[in-house]
Amino acid sequence: MKILVINGGSSSFKCWFGDFPSDRPLWSAHLGAIEAELEPALKSLLAEHPKIDAVGHRIVHGGPRYRESTPLTPEVRAAIAQQVEFAPVHNRFELEAVRTVDRVIGGDVLQIAVFDTGFHSTLEPAAFVYPGPYSWLEDGVRRYGFHGINHQYCAGRAAAMLQRDPASLKLIICHLGNGASLCAVRGGKSVDTTMGFTPLEGLMMGTRSGSLDPGILVYLIRHRGYTAEQLDRILNKESGLLGVSGISGDMRNITEAMVAGNPRAKLAFDVYTHRLLREIGGMLAVLGGVDAIVFTAGVGENSVPLRQMVCDRLAFLGLKIDATQNAQPKLDQDIATPDSKVRVLIIRANEEWQIAKECHRLVSGA
Repeated sequence: MKILVINGGSSSFKCWFGDFPSDRPLWSAHLGAIEAELEPALKSLLAEHPKIDAVGHRIVHGGPRYRESTPLTPEVRAAIAQQVEFAPVHNRFELEAVRTVDRVIGGDVLQIAVFDTGFHSTLEPAAFVYPGPYSWLEDGVRRYGFHGINHQYCAGRAAAMLQRDPASLKLIICHLGNGASLCAVRGGKSVDTTMGFTPLEGLMMGTRSGSLDPGILVYLIRHRGYTAEQLDRILNKESGLLGVSGISGDMRNITEAMVAGNPRAKLAFDVYTHRLLREIGGMLAVLGGVDAIVFTAGVGENSVPLRQMVCDRLAFLGLKIDATQNAQPKLDQDIATPDSKVRVLIIRANEEWQIAKECHRLVSGA
């Protein structure tokens, strides 16, 4: 089945076209600006491959109503538009991608929304209800979780790598990219995750703050005159690694500056690592143990110092990694030593293939 996947993230768009179930693309593109680059890219694709059976879109937030992959009907599009406020960096651009496909490929091709929140639909109320007034929950204010597409892929890939039945595994998946989240997976299902009502909660990220004392926001509004728009910009675009270091939201730049002796870069790295470890500890308690810890996405796959520090601090679990393998890792590799009680996996993020899999399932009824 010839499937085009458009994967919109917080900092770029990845396009993948392949003949599912093969995971090798026949065509791919990595775009920095959806408005300027997607239309010419799709025209280039059509010139080479005029037959497209379905188009799958990563949609970050479908709200309380849409948690399962579904065709992008006008009703579904309207619901996604209503969630723009809750995923401001993502949903608007993803809808623009849908409209661009309408213009370039035509309205006859089936377009499918694959929701980043879908994998977390298995969360129990204790995990998704916030401790505010119950009316919040009735209004749809709850933990949704994000990065679910890649968390789901990594859960399946980890089971295959370990040659274990997914139902027997307890996993902590560390999706560490420009956006970052953890997912506790038990028996192949998400039981907890660090992102919440929006993709802003949880871990410290590239330019996003992650969780912080809500009293800080009340203070800034009351005593510093901050508006909602200012806070939204600061928390999403001027915080995290960038905000603390004053240098960059890119972990590669932070690491280089830290090695060169920049104290704020070291502070940013230390805060990032501390908060990551604290949240891993929470996931460990929820699961009641762990069989494997998975590192995935740009930072997770490539930051050797981060993995080393995290694993060193988790040595009390009986976790040991091979320093040579960690320094020169291959993707989809177990870097734990043979006698380690907990496996440590590096898995290449593959949201595009997981989205294609969902499209194939819906179209074929498989």
